[in-house]
Amino acid sequence: MKETNTQNFNSDVANGLTVVDFWAPWCGPCRSQTPILEQFAQKHAGRVNVLKVNTDENGDLAKSYGIMSIPTIMVFQDGNLINRTVGVQSIENLEKLAGL
Repeated sequence: MKETNTQNFNSDVANGLTVVDFWAPWCGPCRSQTPILEQFAQKHAGRVNVLKVNTDENGDLAKSYGIMSIPTIMVFQDGNLINRTVGVQSIENLEKLAGL
């Protein structure tokens, strides 16, 4: 799992299956989502890229994707948005969103 930003976002989601967590440090539910995402990333290492976007630091990117509530989880396949959801997600829900 790694942090990405506005400058690197498009290249970071360009190849393969990528799950992106839009979050902020002050967001309680976002802090609850982090350990779940870490477990998901470990379970699917080599098959799925997992990224985090701090919406406070990358507001223009969040705005371009219409982020209204956080955490928002988005799934990209080769740079194309294929799924999105809002709120804390279990590993099972993350797998369903990613089609695993």
